[in-house]
Amino acid sequence: MHLQGVVASGLGRAHVFMAQPHYQNQFKRVLGAGAWPGTLNISLYGDNLAEYKSLRVLAGLEEGEGAEGAKPLRILGFERDGRSFGGATAFEAEITRGGDEWIECAVLIPDLTRHTETAEVISSSFLREALPCEDGDEVGIRLS
Repeated sequence: MHLQGVVASGLGRAHVFMAQPHYQNQFKRVLGAGAWPGTLNISLYGDNLAEYKSLRVLAGLEEGEGAEGAKPLRILGFERDGRSFGGATAFEAEITRGGDEWIECAVLIPDLTRHTETAEVISSSFLREALPCEDGDEVGIRLS
C-alpha cells in the first residue's frame, strides 16, 4: 500500500505522549529503536483517504474492509498518576520526499484521535530534518 500526502503542522502536543517510557518501549518493537518524541502529520487526499480508512478499519476505528497485507501492531495504553494514556495501532512503513531515499517509520493511529484525513507518522529520526521537509511538501509512504 502506498499513501501520498502533504506535510502539515499538528497541534504540537504529540511529544507529551511520545516521550512516555511505556510507549517508547513498545515503539522499539515497531521501529527497532525508540521514536523521536513527536509525529509528522501528513494530510491525505483523494484515493489516499480510502486506503487510510482501510488502515483505520484494521485499527478497529471504522467499519468496512481492512487493508490487505497490512499488519497492525498494537501499542498498549496505560494509566499513570491517575491519568489515562490511550492505546494505538502502528503499521510499519517507509517515508520519502522525492522517491530517492526512504526512511523507516510507522503510521501510528491512536485509539482516541479525531484525525480521519491525517496520517501521523513516527520514526526514530526527526523526519522534518531527515527527509528534509516542511509544511506543504509532498511525501510518499509505503507500508511494509
